[in-house]
Amino acid sequence: MDEYAEPAREPADALDPRAELSEFLRTRRARLKPEDVGLRSFGRYRRVPGLRREELAQLAGVSVAYYTRLEQGNGRHVSPEVLDAIARALRLSDAEHAHLTHLAKPRQHKKKPAVRTQQVRGPLRTLLDTMDGVPAILVGRRSDILVWNRMAAAVFGDWAELPAHERNWARLVFLKPEYRDLFVDWGRKANDVVSQLRMDAGSHPDDPQLSALVGELSVKSEEFRRLWATHDVKEKCHDIQRLHHPLVGELDLRLESFHQADAHERMLVTYHAEPGSPSAEALRLLASWGTDATRAGAGMPPARTT
Repeated sequence: MDEYAEPAREPADALDPRAELSEFLRTRRARLKPEDVGLRSFGRYRRVPGLRREELAQLAGVSVAYYTRLEQGNGRHVSPEVLDAIARALRLSDAEHAHLTHLAKPRQHKKKPAVRTQQVRGPLRTLLDTMDGVPAILVGRRSDILVWNRMAAAVFGDWAELPAHERNWARLVFLKPEYRDLFVDWGRKANDVVSQLRMDAGSHPDDPQLSALVGELSVKSEEFRRLWATHDVKEKCHDIQRLHHPLVGELDLRLESFHQADAHERMLVTYHAEPGSPSAEALRLLASWGTDATRAGAGMPPARTT
């Protein structure tokens, strides 16, 4: 559970915020039908799926020319009020609304961001270690797995033997076959990972490590390419995570995530079972088996004993 250091890679081109904004608006518009938003649909055949630009502009109360410029990626001078109106017209979720704002109004950086270690404070590491019986993981930018406790290793596999750059949920889910077996609904997990990466990309389009990660996964995984092209975004705050563990079988765990107050881009993610449930008993067994459970978790390589 060493400190996560950014891997050394060749520089990658940054994601283009204009193109990201354009595609995001197109995909959100395409998923709506006129009748979904109280408009009358004229004719059975429409040249484009979903709402036309004219219809969306009407709903948002802006001119067609203005909206067209925005959908072409020119959001530099758009006001927050207009973005709010477009978000309402497109029926965006809170996460999608925030993503739209990040794309239209990207933060300006005077210079390229330096490659830095994602440092974790000692007391936070201690907190995870004291959460005995509860799998806990600190997840950073780009879905990087920064720190985890013994129970997380027992459930998901000990990542200590992996190179630092492979301790990443996106790489694990899309490039490690054993994780397809671990997650009962792998497709849902894959969609959650990509949706969170999209949120990260909207906030940090100039991140070369994120661009490199997206490029690598796009080349190596057809499923990732398909999901990335949907431009779906969401934050997973709580959920039921269903797993098939190689030692104890089915696990139904409640996922709860908390943003770190002094580093909002990091999340503490915990997993717990309902008291008295078979999953709670399974976690108790994993805790009692200690290192043996860690070595079997998710079919990962044996953990270090030092």
